[in-house]
Amino acid sequence: MRLKPLLNSIVLTFALAASSSAIAQAELKLPDLGTSALQVLPIEKEQAIGEVMMMQLRSRSPVVGDPVLEEYLTSLGNRLVANANDVRFPFTFFWINNKDINAFAFYGGHVGVHTGLIAQSDNESQLASVIGHEIAHVTQRHLARRVQNAKDNSALTIAGLITGILATVVAPDAGIAILSASQTQSSLNQLTHSRKAEQEADRFGMNTLHKAGFDPYAASEFLTKLSDQIRFKNKPPAFLLTHPLPDSRVSDVRLRAQQFEKKHYPSSLSYALAKSRVLARYYYSEDAGEAFFKNALKHSAELDKRALQYGLAITLLDQKKYEEAGKLLDELLEKDPNNLFYLDVYTDYLIATQHSDKAVEMLQAQHQLRPNNQVITLNYANAAIKAKQYEVAEQLLKIFLLEKPDHILARDLLTQAYEAQENKAAYHESKASVYAQYGAFNKAADEVQRALNHVEDKEDIKRTRLKALLSQYRNMQKEIAKL
Repeated sequence: MRLKPLLNSIVLTFALAASSSAIAQAELKLPDLGTSALQVLPIEKEQAIGEVMMMQLRSRSPVVGDPVLEEYLTSLGNRLVANANDVRFPFTFFWINNKDINAFAFYGGHVGVHTGLIAQSDNESQLASVIGHEIAHVTQRHLARRVQNAKDNSALTIAGLITGILATVVAPDAGIAILSASQTQSSLNQLTHSRKAEQEADRFGMNTLHKAGFDPYAASEFLTKLSDQIRFKNKPPAFLLTHPLPDSRVSDVRLRAQQFEKKHYPSSLSYALAKSRVLARYYYSEDAGEAFFKNALKHSAELDKRALQYGLAITLLDQKKYEEAGKLLDELLEKDPNNLFYLDVYTDYLIATQHSDKAVEMLQAQHQLRPNNQVITLNYANAAIKAKQYEVAEQLLKIFLLEKPDHILARDLLTQAYEAQENKAAYHESKASVYAQYGAFNKAADEVQRALNHVEDKEDIKRTRLKALLSQYRNMQKEIAKL
């Protein structure tokens, strides 16, 4: 499933905007964070700052809107969180479309992973080792502790903190250059983990990795991989700009791993499929991807073959080589008919070949098996829209959003369904909710005003509700300005 037109336009609209945002739309109330550095940072404020940063991140960076990859990453991340110490709140995991090896964590349990990390990882344990390390930074509250312990708080504002950290986690070399140029040393200190914090994250992260059933030796393998890259490149990997790597750290991690039994840890098929999807959609160009997968298939084992066939099918589909792509997907689905990775791309194939009705039929059966699964539901709704079954899509998405009210792709699809039905009031209200997820509350308020223009005089309850929503969006914009 690919990013849809409305969502693309919104991402482009705000890619250069300095918009800020707020906590979940359902609450629409920003806590009083203050404008100077926080003397203390209780959990509630940490979560609030994290939500502000998450929405701002959406407006400034290529956050990947891919339900299949999101499902895999969330599953992997939650497996690690379930085995971590000192977890105080739910975590949110998301992908950034960036070829650099990097991952980062910030306030409130938000963990971002570059697509380049899985693309250049050798196995699932290596990927998990980095995510476990980032989880440890959050659970041990390293960012929060630095705010609390900052000696020079006078120049460190919440707005500056958010801007600096966002710049650095997305483009670390650029972010640090910007901060150095402005001589904001107190902000720079917020962005780079200390050696002590890295050691602590290494220790807790490795224990989490082991308890979750991954290879603890993968942590030292990954650090060695990064260390080797330093020797052959003028610019260090992005991960190392915010995560110091003295020689002693590699040795410490290697020695710490030796307390665990060394054995074979096989990677899952889901990892292999996720890696192939990233390579096909976010790493290689379409023709280069096709060449890569065809060459790799000549030397693959049976398990690898499925993932490589899947990646090849994606590159063929994206080049509109439908017959070749269809044959590969049919073969994969015959062996594993309920696989979410295969079903997602097969839906794209059916829609591209003008068989949306067949896609709806297939996904209706899958939806009965797994109601409200995001991959099935969003593909089902998308196929229904393409098949002009707008009411089916609308009902699916409304139910889905009851469970996940802030899911941007679901709201985008619902907006498309309303537009196709020419339900203008609902269309503008739904579009406003998407804008709000990017912190664009002025534009969200404008859309609510347009929705009001299409409400009939007799619809008093709807008019009252929309006026209240309009007031909330305007208040949110005022709250944002205070930062």
